[in-house]
Amino acid sequence: MIRLMKENTAITIAEMANACEVSTRSIERNLKNLQNQGKLKRIGPDKGGY
Repeated sequence: MIRLMKENTAITIAEMANACEVSTRSIERNLKNLQNQGKLKRIGPDKGGY
């Protein structure tokens, strides 16, 4: 997931789920875990952020 986000900063959860062949819920759960571990940081609001 991190590699996909580095390659395309505008990638959506749906696109990541398709690329990883998992559900969107799995991607959301993994993103939250990465944020809690401090490996991922959200910049900006839900709309317009990255």
